[in-house]
Amino acid sequence: MRISVIGCGYLGAVHAAAMAKLGHDVVGIDVDERKIAELKAGRAPFFEPGLPELLTEVQKTGRLTFSTEMADAAGAVVHFVCVGTPQRKGENAADLRFVDAAFTSLAEHLKSGDVVVGKSTVPVGTAARLADEVQAIAPEAVLAWNPEFLREGHAVKDTLTPDRFVYGVPSGAKGEAATAAMDKVYATPLAAGTPRLVVDYATAELVKTAANSFLATKISFINAMAEVCEAAGADVTALADAIGMDERIGRKFLNAGVGFGGGCLPKDIRAFMARAGELGADQALTFLREVDAINMRRRARVVELTRELCGGSLIGKRITVLGAAFKPQSDDVRDSPALSVAAQLQLQGATVTVTDPEALANAKQRFPELSYEPDTKTAIARAHALVLLTEWQEYRELDPAAVGNQVDEKNVLDGRNVLDPGAWRQAGWTYKGIGRP
Repeated sequence: MRISVIGCGYLGAVHAAAMAKLGHDVVGIDVDERKIAELKAGRAPFFEPGLPELLTEVQKTGRLTFSTEMADAAGAVVHFVCVGTPQRKGENAADLRFVDAAFTSLAEHLKSGDVVVGKSTVPVGTAARLADEVQAIAPEAVLAWNPEFLREGHAVKDTLTPDRFVYGVPSGAKGEAATAAMDKVYATPLAAGTPRLVVDYATAELVKTAANSFLATKISFINAMAEVCEAAGADVTALADAIGMDERIGRKFLNAGVGFGGGCLPKDIRAFMARAGELGADQALTFLREVDAINMRRRARVVELTRELCGGSLIGKRITVLGAAFKPQSDDVRDSPALSVAAQLQLQGATVTVTDPEALANAKQRFPELSYEPDTKTAIARAHALVLLTEWQEYRELDPAAVGNQVDEKNVLDGRNVLDPGAWRQAGWTYKGIGRP
């Protein structure tokens, strides 16, 4: 099929390359000339494992091209809209300017029978509004909503072999046509057994925000338990293991630490609350306020614990923060807990050095006042405390004895509970985890 992908950021670039891998003829379109130049050269404009190799592979076939001109979308049968929906400045609500602009620009190039597929995470009710706008400009085109469920660091796999497809379509013949078109797009994974659900617009929009809200709630729940464990002298890791054995609960996402960040969970749960308020259902989601509050509280708690490790004061202490990205296998620093903590440590008088395998360039743009060092050994040298905040494998595998010879004081705060406390203590370190005695 001939496919256009509007928006070549994190979601769009991966989606365009994956659709070409599935055998389709794809054009990716974005207004950012630098981004398009990088993609045309076969380079991913962000770090995502497997994406550079996929770009190289599919561009050799001639099935994937990139452009800054929306007119190049003309001729495609299916158009995926993959632009961002950031949090509105000064509010909790989602900023839909980019979505609206993409639809307005695309509409004039639609023809009879085209299917426009929204993949962006939007407030419930957006698809119905956009469907009316598409109908007014191109009466024979149809809108569908097909939420994405990508995990940064696993985005290529999640696109090519997802755990489910959700189609939000209108009723009647148009909905059947949209379903048939998406079935053709996703024929390979569907044939491999990926389940699909065909629902209405509102349900499709809610699937993504509800899923993210549930994950955020699960993470904040175990972090709330970490607070109780710290007060009671219990071990939150053992607690998580025990309750995670209950098949109704499960162990995934029950990892206490510095909390969640990134470009999805924080802004999506806030936008969900804002939209529920607009719909008059705000009381249904009041619990998400506490989920958000617990998450933000963990950052302040990590700063407190670091100060305790350093003898009660951070003034003049050299602190090395291990990790800048919000999660490993990513260079995304949006709402990164690691950078938030690093900035707070510096404000309280510490001399902070941040290191990360992939995210330093982005971190410098967000927090130019911090000091950065790409080499882990250099970053660690003469530190009074190490604070592990992004669980990259190389930090998990640090040798406590060898690292002990490089620092001035052997203090380590394990903000992700991924180090072996016994091994670090045996090597002479003062080890502190999150919610662990």
